[in-house]
Amino acid sequence: MENTFSTHWNKSTQIRKQRKYRYEAPLHIKGSFLGARLSKTLQKKYGQRSARVCVGDKVRIVRGQFTKKQGKVERVNVRLSKVYVTGIEGAKKEGTKMLYPVHASNVIIEDVKIDKLRFTEKKA
Repeated sequence: MENTFSTHWNKSTQIRKQRKYRYEAPLHIKGSFLGARLSKTLQKKYGQRSARVCVGDKVRIVRGQFTKKQGKVERVNVRLSKVYVTGIEGAKKEGTKMLYPVHASNVIIEDVKIDKLRFTEKKA
């Protein structure tokens, strides 16, 4: 039997079905899992609290071992819901450096790459 995706799994209170929803979701739904908070100034400017993280945004990490570090988003992996930030690197066993994946919910967007589809400026 082939697994098919159902939006009814999201309404369930059972954690196994919530995990199944996130794991088996198609990419257009997994993109909504990449939301992150906006900084206070951006919240006032755009009139919304959060937005999807995109390549080119400047972010500050607020959780984990790289707390308070800032950088520019180099890559976004929608399938894994991870963001790769410039300057946030891990070392491999052989000594080479690689970008360290950070979950999108663990960053705050400090500055955005202007995107007309993401934001419409709030009328003052």
